Amino acid sequence: MKASSSNESTRTEKDSMGLMEVPETAYYGASTMRAVLNFPISNLRFQRSIIKSIGMIKQSCAKANLELGLLEESISKAIVQASQEVIDGTLDDHFVVDVFQTGSGTSTNMNANEVIANRATELLGKPMGTKLVHPNDHVNLGQSSNDVIPSAIHIAALQALVHDLSPALDRLSKSLESKSEEFWPVIKTGRTHLQDATPIRLGQEFLGFYQQVILSQLRLKHASLELGYIALGGTAVGTGINTHPSFATHTCAYLSKAAGIEISETPYHFQAQNTLDSILEASGTLRTIAVSLHKIANDIRWMGSGPRAGLGELSLPEVQPGSSIMPGKVNPVIAESLIQVVAHTIGNDNAILQSALGGYFELNTMMPVAGYNLLQTIALLTSSSDNFAKNCIEGLSATEHGPSMVHRGLAIGTALAPKIGYDKAAEIAKEAAKSGKSIFEIAKLKTDMTEDELTKTLNPEKMVDPSP
Repeated sequence: MKASSSNESTRTEKDSMGLMEVPETAYYGASTMRAVLNFPISNLRFQRSIIKSIGMIKQSCAKANLELGLLEESISKAIVQASQEVIDGTLDDHFVVDVFQTGSGTSTNMNANEVIANRATELLGKPMGTKLVHPNDHVNLGQSSNDVIPSAIHIAALQALVHDLSPALDRLSKSLESKSEEFWPVIKTGRTHLQDATPIRLGQEFLGFYQQVILSQLRLKHASLELGYIALGGTAVGTGINTHPSFATHTCAYLSKAAGIEISETPYHFQAQNTLDSILEASGTLRTIAVSLHKIANDIRWMGSGPRAGLGELSLPEVQPGSSIMPGKVNPVIAESLIQVVAHTIGNDNAILQSALGGYFELNTMMPVAGYNLLQTIALLTSSSDNFAKNCIEGLSATEHGPSMVHRGLAIGTALAPKIGYDKAAEIAKEAAKSGKSIFEIAKLKTDMTEDELTKTLNPEKMVDPSP
């Protein structure tokens, strides 16, 4: 929703700074309107998941405050119902504040407080703006923007990691494991320094990819542990001023049930809102996962390069024409898409790093951009990982080119070294490279090994496992 135009009907709302005209139909109030006018920066708004998390926080706080005898039952119930509408997304049009706003996210917190207060007031039969339910005194009771916003980011990120990214990585790992088994019989030339190396099973390469994703999932679990602790209960600076000593404990119990994940009050309140350490760690983990995915995607597109002038060891699924000018050209577009997501992830991580440097004394003042980037990264990695598994990995097939080149490779001569010594084996490799002949052909001429001995020694299947 945009700020009201000169032709749009308005109503007058009041906050601590005075009167403001807001759109007649808007559930937000004066503080939100000030933020709309103060921050005409971008078209970026907090993701639905963060708004949903704020709704869950407000709802859980209302339940806890009723339980603690701090709210009247009618007001608590109205807040709970209005908050549910925020959770369900029916009030999304009324969350209008730019991501690039006050560094604590106060504008978004007040946006939520005002929307919920006005909707709750309406549910109780009074007009919006009359403040039967007050945005600060009731909806924000026991809270501060300084602990609500980092808590909402933690909850939204944790839900996305558990319910979205982890299943996507699970699908990718299973796809890679399946391809590892399928490709196990295929022996090809290995490569180090982009140069020919000793033979390797194509399935072993894919086993390495699978292991990267398995380790990514383990790293994700560790990052998720820290995100499960939230700042709620610290209020302004971590001391918990103006909140009941049991408020956070009660609220976290309701939050855990609402979110379907374990949410706990941080035991470290004096760092929880003046740092973004946990968010930065989560972002660093996502960056590491992204780099792993880059390795997999890049190797696969290289192995699929060609089909005639490249490596041509893999046949990638043909999902769309690759050129507007070259007929029949097909490109590794799914891998390229993922690689671009990796670049964006690294950029987001750098922005989060810069945000984490924005902690001064008792508050970090770059929370909104950190939260936005973290949630965007999770969403991008989720969709691109799933797409990579579905539209690339699961449709891969091995060609005959890899196995056919094994006996032409020079590094196969490594197997001769234990028999004739490194220097002699190197001499044979150089001669083979110079002449264009195979290692087998030169060794037959340059050693006293029999043809049968050479066949056994230069058998690629003997080279892809540890030798006694």
